[in-house]
Amino acid sequence: MGTYFQSSREEISFTVSTNRPLTLFEFNRRLREEIENALPHKYWIIAEISEARVHHQSGHCYLTLTDKEPGASKSTLTAQARGTIWKRQYQEIAQYFEAQTGHPLRAGLKILFNASPRFHELYGFSLDIHDVDPTYTLGDLARQRQETIARLQTEGLLDLNQKKTLPEVPQRLAIISSPTAAGYQDFVAQLENNPFGYSFKLSLFEASVQGMEAVSSIKAALSRVALQQQAFDAVVIIRGGGSQTDLLCFDHYELASAVAQMPLPVLTGIGHERDESITDLVAHTPLKTPTAVAAFLIDRLNEFEAAIESVFFQIKEAASALAVAQERRVALLTSQIQQRTNTFLHNRQYQLECQTRTLSDKPQKFLTEEQRHIMCEEMRLTNTVQKVLRARETKQQHYSQQLETSSQKKLETGKNRLTHVEHCLQMSSEQRIQKAQLHFQKNQQRLLYGAKDHLQIKGHQLQLIEMDVKSHDPEIMLMRGYTLTYVNGKLLRSLDQVAPGDILQTRLLAGNVTSKVTKTKQPDLFD
Repeated sequence: MGTYFQSSREEISFTVSTNRPLTLFEFNRRLREEIENALPHKYWIIAEISEARVHHQSGHCYLTLTDKEPGASKSTLTAQARGTIWKRQYQEIAQYFEAQTGHPLRAGLKILFNASPRFHELYGFSLDIHDVDPTYTLGDLARQRQETIARLQTEGLLDLNQKKTLPEVPQRLAIISSPTAAGYQDFVAQLENNPFGYSFKLSLFEASVQGMEAVSSIKAALSRVALQQQAFDAVVIIRGGGSQTDLLCFDHYELASAVAQMPLPVLTGIGHERDESITDLVAHTPLKTPTAVAAFLIDRLNEFEAAIESVFFQIKEAASALAVAQERRVALLTSQIQQRTNTFLHNRQYQLECQTRTLSDKPQKFLTEEQRHIMCEEMRLTNTVQKVLRARETKQQHYSQQLETSSQKKLETGKNRLTHVEHCLQMSSEQRIQKAQLHFQKNQQRLLYGAKDHLQIKGHQLQLIEMDVKSHDPEIMLMRGYTLTYVNGKLLRSLDQVAPGDILQTRLLAGNVTSKVTKTKQPDLFD
């Protein structure tokens, strides 16, 4: 902005802009200062970890923290923020948390943490985490476990699989496990090398049996088994040893629900000695380890074999006693049957002699009449067949002629329709090409006229801008009688810039004037 002095009046006019726009960096810096001033302390906050990632090079742990509405679905969030545990604190916090809870800081856990807010001009808002209280997470995990058990109980799933009948001799087994798991190898070896020589048919359905991805993997394997349920006697879910964290998936509601609703009895041996998972609660037969499952199956077959041998021995003793009594009874019955048979045969022999004399003449007459009847039927059947064949032959010739005539007519009709369609397509294509050409010509002319109009409008606007710029030219202002005054080489804008004794340079339209300030006076608003 400039300061102009009118030659006829000693009046100073100036304008100062106070609404300068901020850069994004300046705005974010002010926002950071406001946040640091408004929230200067550390705060205890409750949130759920939706993502946890440790940077291998820096050693920092980066968390994504969320908050949800109570009872809402997983996708309904009310708040979200980024959290950082710096390397110097992460090892201590992570080791203590896992030692107390048995779980590392991972997605899905709800935590109570102490943090201070931070806002960075480039990376935005985040929370610096200084401490995590493991007792809150332990309570939340216990609450989640009880809620899952209560939900299964309400839905009638807690003892549903236990009502399935496990066969006395379960030899066809569907195994859900990782093929590389040590527990699976031990399970197979113990069954195949059992001291009784029992035979088992094992079918492996591969699945991940640790980590949170195990839920969907085991559910998919259970679905595949259910499609072939007639081929198996039971389902066995096994895994090797591992940390307490690896067992979290077996407390998941979705997995427990799938196990409870399996159409086959489910046996579990997931390699834990102290805690019982929710999947164990809903399974038909929960066992501690894979080898315990194998021992249970072998013992069940052994008990069945012992029961069979006991029943067989009892049957053998009863059969021996029954055989002695049967021999005596057979001897008595044989004597009675022999006597009755002799009497019966004597009576039947007498009756046969009487019947023979009566029927000696009747068979010959019967055979003659039957032979004559057969000859008549044979002639009648031959005539009927010949008539039917002739009628069929005539009908077939008629159908052949009709088919040939109909085929020729349809062929000619098809050729005519094809010719008509070809002509219509050719006419339609030519019409569309003509319409497209006309449309192109119209758009070409419209674009040409529109460009000319646009250029004329922009030229007129440019002339107006040029006139406006020329009207604000300082030379023009000087021609109107205004002057420009400088003090110490700077344009004079305010009385605060000068003091008595200062040398002033005043520029006129034609020439310059040098003057010396002898006195300054503020303008009187009432003059």
